[in-house]
Amino acid sequence: MTEELVCWRRLDCPGHEAARLTFHDPFWHLSGTAVFAEEGQPCRLEYVIACSAAWYTLRANVTGWVGRRCVRLNIVRDPSHRWRLNGRACGEVDGCADLDLAFSPSTNSLPIRRLGLSIGQRAEVTAACLRFPALILEPLAQAYQRVEDRRYRYESLADHFTADLEVNAAGIVVRYPGLWEAEPVQLR
Repeated sequence: MTEELVCWRRLDCPGHEAARLTFHDPFWHLSGTAVFAEEGQPCRLEYVIACSAAWYTLRANVTGWVGRRCVRLNIVRDPSHRWRLNGRACGEVDGCADLDLAFSPSTNSLPIRRLGLSIGQRAEVTAACLRFPALILEPLAQAYQRVEDRRYRYESLADHFTADLEVNAAGIVVRYPGLWEAEPVQLR
């Protein structure tokens, strides 16, 4: 079994997140828990995302709470690349390969791993983004460019946001400037 663990500290507001990436043939599983404050409300969100061996998102569950609001989401991408959120069709994101959890740095690793870019290469993708705090799926046009061995330039094309993401050897984001930074941890 392949396993990677990471713990992030949020930089723009109080918060932390811990995530675990595992491979159980033939699926990748990305799971984690984010605890943070949003507009003065405490939030705790847990997620589990299953991806194919080629890093295409298959399904996800997000549970927890935002303030007093309970969250229980089931997200599915079927073999025809159609997305559903709690059983409701989400045609606006049909065809997307990746799920982007707007509250987490973990899901940037999915297209980074799937695209397998060489240094200097750039690719544009559209992700099914779970907007936060609305918790709806919307398309998010993005670009990733591999700048160095462990650095990618991320662009959110709609709002012209750009950040240079640093990743570890497993392709997991360890530094997202101004938003998230991995904490040093010791595994035993």
